Amino acid sequence: MSELRSTQPSPSPPLLRIVLYEPEKAGNVGNVARTCAVLGAELHLIRPFGFHLHDREFRRAVMDYLEGVTLHEHVNWTAFQAGLAAGARVFAFSTHATTLHTRAGFQRGDYLLFGPESRGLPVWLREGLSALKLPQPGVGRSLNLAVAAGAAAFEAGRQIEGW
Repeated sequence: MSELRSTQPSPSPPLLRIVLYEPEKAGNVGNVARTCAVLGAELHLIRPFGFHLHDREFRRAVMDYLEGVTLHEHVNWTAFQAGLAAGARVFAFSTHATTLHTRAGFQRGDYLLFGPESRGLPVWLREGLSALKLPQPGVGRSLNLAVAAGAAAFEAGRQIEGW
């Protein structure tokens, strides 16, 4: 658990749990934390990071939203997996996936996993999970991490809550 964690987890599962595997950019993580605060989602960060949680760029991006985020830090993927409850559903987001995120059938408490900005999730990690992709009909290799996490989280919330 992080010293930055400012709220206690509720007894019922959160709407979602957004997981960032080895994130590299403080600004992206700060923006994802803001999305988590707005949605009532937990944020899980898996080390190593490409920045420090006390970096100015992270603080600027997250603003005062960190007070509304339950933040969990994990030393590595193995430690994250060890903390998963039996039956936990983890969805890996990747441009290499073939299933659109709109077909996932998200449920309260699901984990949405995103890889580092420069290389995405490693193949060995993706292969053991349900892999989803965001539609990208235009030009470009991939969406920005914060944009992808936000788009996926709001679609999951829509499916779960019926917004």
